[in-house]
Amino acid sequence: MQIEVVYALEKEQTLLSLDIQEPYTVQNAIEKSKIMDKYPEIDLTKNKVGIFGKLAKLDSILREKDRVEIYRPLIADPKQIRKQRAAEGKQMRSKK
Repeated sequence: MQIEVVYALEKEQTLLSLDIQEPYTVQNAIEKSKIMDKYPEIDLTKNKVGIFGKLAKLDSILREKDRVEIYRPLIADPKQIRKQRAAEGKQMRSKK
């Protein structure tokens, strides 16, 4: 069965294709891909994982053509960023 394991940094993305036997878990696929050798900062106790953009557990069973995604921690609070952008927008409108 074919699956993909992906990890993305700000300026670099890695996509690895694997041919695996069923049943295989998310964690098995990540370990088999050896992506953690290339990115030692990945910590499966801290980094969240997903399948096609939906959060998944490490023991989730994979299906044909699944894409396992390893997520990086957020560097900023999304709510705070929206507030900052809204404030900047108000400043820009008031200058016109």
